[in-house]
Amino acid sequence: MFNSLTGIITGKFPNTVYLDTYGIEWDIYVPDSTLDSLPPVGQTGRVYTWMYHREDMMRLYGFASVKERNLFLDLLKVDGVGAKGAVKILSNIAGAQLSDALDTGDIAALEKVPGVGKKTAAKMMLALKGKLTLDDGTSTGGLHPVKMNEFADVITSLSNMGYDRRDCEQTVDRLASSFASDTDFCTKSREDKEEALFRRALVELAQ
Repeated sequence: MFNSLTGIITGKFPNTVYLDTYGIEWDIYVPDSTLDSLPPVGQTGRVYTWMYHREDMMRLYGFASVKERNLFLDLLKVDGVGAKGAVKILSNIAGAQLSDALDTGDIAALEKVPGVGKKTAAKMMLALKGKLTLDDGTSTGGLHPVKMNEFADVITSLSNMGYDRRDCEQTVDRLASSFASDTDFCTKSREDKEEALFRRALVELAQ
């Protein structure tokens, strides 16, 4: 699974950006905030991606930063907020403001966001207050951020496939601990370690 795409911006439309990578033009669904942050048409830009895939539909979502994508993934954990709803929320409130509102319990600020009623705001507060994911892949966990996971890239790749991020973190941490006493694993290159962890974690998460 790819983490990001870099190419020429060939089109910018409401909630949509076209990105050309060596002759392949991607149609990427994005929040307005991402649209505003990306370079003008004709220039090179980088989009951090998340793939939504089910039997009858496939859509690629994109974000201007890892932090914005992580906020999107956090919003998906809220009951009743789907991918399109999460994009709508991010299009109508800056990521920093959203983080502040959730961490300070400012439910009134959330209710002002178009598409977020009292029930959804309450669900967002219940699910995310003090639990937002920072752009280095760590959780706020209140006032004290957790140390960045050594295999954060593996966790991000797994969560980009649609698995719950906290499940990915727990699975990768557990596997990494179990592999720590494996001499063969310890002598592998970092890339090979990540691949081994990714494959094993994918099998366990799919069960």
